[in-house]
Amino acid sequence: MISRRQTRRVTVGAVAVGGDAPIAVQSMTNTDTRNPDATLAQIARLADAGCEIVRVAIPHADALPGFAEICAASPLPVVADIHFDHRLAIEATRLGAAKLRINPGNIGSLDRVDAVIEAAGAAGIPVRIGVNAGSLATEYQDRDWPLAQKLFASAVSYCEHISGLGFEDIVVSAKASSVNSTIEAYRLLTNELPYPLHIGVTEAGTSLSGTVKSSVGLGVLLAEGIGDTLRVSLTADPVEEVIVGWEILSALDIRRRGPELVSCPTCGRCEVDMVPIAQEVERRLRSMRTPVKVAVMGCAVNGPGEARDADVGVASGRGVGLLFRRGEVIRKVPEAEIVDALMAEVEALDRELRAAEK
Repeated sequence: MISRRQTRRVTVGAVAVGGDAPIAVQSMTNTDTRNPDATLAQIARLADAGCEIVRVAIPHADALPGFAEICAASPLPVVADIHFDHRLAIEATRLGAAKLRINPGNIGSLDRVDAVIEAAGAAGIPVRIGVNAGSLATEYQDRDWPLAQKLFASAVSYCEHISGLGFEDIVVSAKASSVNSTIEAYRLLTNELPYPLHIGVTEAGTSLSGTVKSSVGLGVLLAEGIGDTLRVSLTADPVEEVIVGWEILSALDIRRRGPELVSCPTCGRCEVDMVPIAQEVERRLRSMRTPVKVAVMGCAVNGPGEARDADVGVASGRGVGLLFRRGEVIRKVPEAEIVDALMAEVEALDRELRAAEK
């Protein structure tokens, strides 16, 4: 069991972050905020995938009317992402933002930061102080320090200033594209600040490289009990970020939103076409929310044991599959029927479990 670091608790809309609240999964829209219909459609897809908090960019004042419409209709609490112009952040607090995300390093003078904090306090919403490798506090940019130390020092200096204003509804992030620097920065922060931490590896990359970097970085931090909310940053459809985020939490047994799939890596002993079978089972499982364990195995070495250990499983042989349910053999089916037969058992178990909960 992972022991989580205890932090202050804040609320983002109806979602609690920090304290003993579940680690929340976030993403960010990549639509034009001036187009509220397109943005709301993407938010709906994100919500269906399990996103719990969504961030929306407000790059210019002409995005504010769209932002107001988005906040009014969004099924998720909306975070206003503001850079450079503090007036946009102040206006966002009046238009329904559930939280602000600013980097004081690019907002300008501290009096502008103070004005933003005052507006957030009046609106009763938290502020994420987000420090990135590309936008550090001026006094630390040119120091001959490791990047993690610069990120840490920048974040702490901003938090100390804002706390001095009497504002404590703070969330902190300190991200870099370097996995090692990100991990070390958060390790330093967790020993220094009481605020909830938003964790992620920024500019992580495309679906493949970004997933790997995010899984390593977030996995290390979460396993050490660090992190209260997360975003997986991918150059991809934001829905993929949410799917990967949940997979990371599931892999560490922190939170599950649906079934766990166990499948073999295939080898020369495999006597069925395992890859398309596993991929189709994975695709169908995505619509389910019951946290059952499903095994799709391809040979006699580990297949029967893994299939028997799962809630529902199949151990494949020469053109056939042996179906298991809760450790018991059910029947043998031809290879062409494996997916349908397996999913029929999974769906039947899902119905039973949901009925038992009522």
